[in-house]
Amino acid sequence: MDNANLYYATHFLAPDSFAYICAGGKSYVIVSSMERGRAEKEARVDQVISDEEYGYMDKVRATNDPDGAYADMLSEILRDLSAKSVAVPALFPLKLADSLRSRGIEVTPAEMQIEESRLIKSKEEIALIQKAQRVNEKGMAKAESLLRKATVKDGILYYRGKPLTSEQIQREIEVVFVRNGYETTDSIVAAGPGAADPHFTGAGPIPADQLIVIDIFPFGKKERYWADMTRTFVRGEPTKQMREMYDLVLKAQEAALGAIKEGVTGKSVDDKVCDVFEKHGYGTPRTKSKTGYIHSTGHGVGLEIHEAPRLSQTGTKALKAGMVVTVEPGLYLPDVGGVRIEDIVVVEKKGCKNLTKYPKELII
Repeated sequence: MDNANLYYATHFLAPDSFAYICAGGKSYVIVSSMERGRAEKEARVDQVISDEEYGYMDKVRATNDPDGAYADMLSEILRDLSAKSVAVPALFPLKLADSLRSRGIEVTPAEMQIEESRLIKSKEEIALIQKAQRVNEKGMAKAESLLRKATVKDGILYYRGKPLTSEQIQREIEVVFVRNGYETTDSIVAAGPGAADPHFTGAGPIPADQLIVIDIFPFGKKERYWADMTRTFVRGEPTKQMREMYDLVLKAQEAALGAIKEGVTGKSVDDKVCDVFEKHGYGTPRTKSKTGYIHSTGHGVGLEIHEAPRLSQTGTKALKAGMVVTVEPGLYLPDVGGVRIEDIVVVEKKGCKNLTKYPKELII
């Protein structure tokens, strides 16, 4: 159910494992008898095969070995398809691979054909990512609303008489997602010096007059496509240094957005960001710094929250029209906190289309 490649190939979701085979120019899914009817309606394949056709449960009862019975069934199906060998993805189960080999099926690693296909998003896929992003913006609006409505007492934000915490904001964001048919993993609501760790999810009361990094990323429960966005706020009065950090991150993001188009490499985009930060005395991945700009400019988004391509120092392949990537430069100082601003864009032939509509304002 969580295998992005399997979903991309079949457009089928099931609570239990199922197999997908391409052979002789045709595609097949092998599902349990319980799932057969739904698979025949939903799966985008040439043929649905039920495990009962090959006596899977009879094999289990006879051997008391479900794994062995499954390997027996798959090997029989492969032989019926005149397939003596199979090419499987890198994450294919090792035990099942060995079991197929012991039954006379040659198993070899496959080229990343599905991953390569997933790089270029169709209009339908882009629409689903944009839909997820609109829901994402509803979540961010809820977070910003809580910060705006909070009062300040002893340097801490209070909401309805109680300290406003990272965990409370995270829960409220996730409620918005669920109500709109989306889910997420660990939303980031990190405030103060702790936000200098880019992946610190945040904990405890939110301080006033401090940087607050909110990085949220829902995926459609049915559609499966993700969105990703980060905004940085200060509820109160930021210091001069905080303002300068924010303005510089925004400048770096604008440089990256202006550089993205078909034919450029992810590294060249990341270099634009490094140029901005290094010019103003901050460390970057190019200088191997542990503070300042300490991650990459962005990553692909689709059926996974982090997928190819990479806008980083290792991103040496040219971008192509139809790729969807984040653009999220940031600055991190342990004694101050962090600033990150992230949009999600579609690569086009002569530039990029920004799918993100949420405003960029530091002070609220």
